[in-house]
Parts: sequence; C-alpha cells; structure tokens
Amino acid sequence: MNQRNRSQHNMSLSNMSQQDRRPHGKGPKSICHVPLPGVQVIAAITLALLVACAHAQTAAPVEALPSLNVPAYMGTWYQVAWFPNRFQKQCVSDTTASYRLLPGGQVEVINRCRRDDGSIDSVVGVARAAGSVLRGSQLEPAQLEVSFLPTWLRWLPIWGTYWVLELAPDGRYAVVSEPGREYLWVLARKPELASADETAIRSRLVQGGFDLSRWQSHPHGQTALPAAKVSASFLPQLDVPAAEATAFAELKPAAPPHPRANATPGR
Repeated sequence: MNQRNRSQHNMSLSNMSQQDRRPHGKGPKSICHVPLPGVQVIAAITLALLVACAHAQTAAPVEALPSLNVPAYMGTWYQVAWFPNRFQKQCVSDTTASYRLLPGGQVEVINRCRRDDGSIDSVVGVARAAGSVLRGSQLEPAQLEVSFLPTWLRWLPIWGTYWVLELAPDGRYAVVSEPGREYLWVLARKPELASADETAIRSRLVQGGFDLSRWQSHPHGQTALPAAKVSASFLPQLDVPAAEATAFAELKPAAPPHPRANATPGR
C-alpha cells in the first residue's frame, strides 16, 4: 500500500471510530426502533372492537320461556330486584304486581308501590298474549304485552313488552324482561329473595348478556300495603309520557304516547 492509499485508509478508520463514539440515541436509527404512536392507538382500538364484537356474538338473543301456566302465574308478586328506571323513581319500597285472569284470556294487572312520604300509588291495566298462543292454560311462549291506557284507548299501539324469562320450578320467583335487556324485574312470592336464588339468577343473567352493574335490590317493609284501592294517581306525576308507565309492570314502551295519554282515567 503506497503512502496515499495508507492515508485514505486511516481517515476511513478514524471516521468509523468517531461514529461509534456518538452518544447513544444521537445516530441514525433503524425503522424498527422508531416509535409509532399512531399504530399503537389503532391496535388498541382494534383490540377493543374485537372484544366488544366477541361479547355481542356470545350473548344469544333474549328468549321467553317456551310455555307459561297462566292460572298458576296469577296472584301477587313482590318486586325484589330490578334495573332502576326513571318512570318508577317515585316508588321507594313495597312494589307489588297482582294478576287476575279475566274472561277471554286477558289478565288484569294492578301495580302498587309506596312513595317516600308513605303514600301508596296504584294503577290498573290489562295484559294479553303477544307473539304467543294460549292453548288451554298454557301460553306458548311466555310473551305478553300490557297497557295501562283507558279501555277506550287500548286500540292504540301503545303496549309494552312483558316476557317471562325464568320461573322457579315451584313458582317462588320469576324473571321478567324484554328483548333489548334495558328493563329487568325479579319478582317473588315473598318480600325477600333467598340468597341462593339471587346468586343463581344473577349468574344466568350474566351469561345471557345482561349488565348487572344496574342491578338493585328493592326493599319491602314489615307492614303490608293496605287493601288495593285502584287508581292511576301516579300517572300525571311522572316526568315521562304515561304510555311509558306500562314498564311499571315490567315492560318496555312500544310506541309514542297518544296526546291524551296523560289524562287520568275517571277524573
């Protein structure tokens, strides 16, 4: 190697040595080491969507019981748990639903509850089969709809969905909801639900896709409500259309209210 070539070779080695001595992070970086926050955000969003979709796919559609013995279902039920809703907010305790079979297969519904001032609210309505068939004493499937409008207005399509999802073998409790899982009521023949029953019901509801963060127990006092005095006194005091009061009987409103829906029957 001649003198000129030896000099150029030494300069190349010197440059390489200087590059090696550059502080860490100051030199050129591989694209594999460049932070890509946008990609990370997209990945996180994609993962969240996949989880949500997987949850939606695993939750089967809500189904009512294949059949319901209507006469055995009649009588008084205590609301022991529910998803709180705005149209029932005046009811602080002692909510009950009483059912009586009427000629022709319809069911009279009387709902009652206690206000925070101790007064009693009550309302009367009627339930009928909806998307189901009554064969003898059996309703197949256990799908009904309920209206609390006056008789002369019940031709309007303002009926709320009432599906019985569960019924204990001995009839000690029932679970009522609707296809959207927005409303939920747990009814019992006694004012309290056994701990084992509550645990089992909650477990099945979670498997069915219900959001139990909304679950709330409903209290009942030691003193029973006095004999029913039917009226629709609570209807004008709601801050929602009276048609939505159908959900007071474990329902979901099915249509906008009629202009006269807020009128109190008999007044």
